[in-house]
Amino acid sequence: MSNLSRGKYAQFISDRSGQAFPYSEMVIEWNGSRVHVSEFEAKHPQLEPKPTTADGQGLRNARPQIFTQASGDGGFMNVDLTLPGDFAFQSSGMIPDDGSSVNNKRQAFMSLGNVSITGVVNNTLVIPTAISSSLSLNSVTTTTTSVTVYAVTVANPGSGNKYYIDGVQQDTLSLTIGSTYRFDQSDSSNATHPLRFSTTSGGTHSGGTEYTTGVTTSGTPGSTGAYTEITVDASAPSTLYYYCTNHSGMGGQINIS
Repeated sequence: MSNLSRGKYAQFISDRSGQAFPYSEMVIEWNGSRVHVSEFEAKHPQLEPKPTTADGQGLRNARPQIFTQASGDGGFMNVDLTLPGDFAFQSSGMIPDDGSSVNNKRQAFMSLGNVSITGVVNNTLVIPTAISSSLSLNSVTTTTTSVTVYAVTVANPGSGNKYYIDGVQQDTLSLTIGSTYRFDQSDSSNATHPLRFSTTSGGTHSGGTEYTTGVTTSGTPGSTGAYTEITVDASAPSTLYYYCTNHSGMGGQINIS
């Protein structure tokens, strides 16, 4: 049997470069290759990545949203689905449309089999085909809160400036309790003539005070979008008067019923 080479005459051919190196300077890599120490490459960490798991997306012991149950009797349930502000049924594009829709702001009452649902609808309520077919949608009853708009202008017929309501000078108006009326002062002739209400003829010019129950104002008279609006309260007197806060003798009478 022959002896193994050793010392300076013992050389080894590198598996990587193919060059001869002293045998004593050779090392073995992680993949079994025998290379010179100058050629050695450690195992890259990405060759054995650490195990990973998916990110958590759920909650343990989660609870579904529960709508308030107003009443329940004999298998009939009333559910209040009133949603705040713009969260309630905003557009027809969000759910399928079978042609049954209710427009504008209103209260909608839907009877679905043995479930009566009450909800506030801000813009458009569209009844999905899936609901009307599978749950036998029986009826939709609506009540609409409308706003009556009066166009207000100011002109001088020869005896000083006067309010004209829908073109009628100092028109005597009839308003109904519970209804809303808007006095549109966007016409430029209304500049410096804010319209307000009083229980006294002539308002503050005759020693009276401004009536503010149910009254809201917006903008500057004479500019686009300006108005004074009143929702007639049940406690309103039988007679009110509209007047200009800056000038006397411009207004007229309002009868409440």
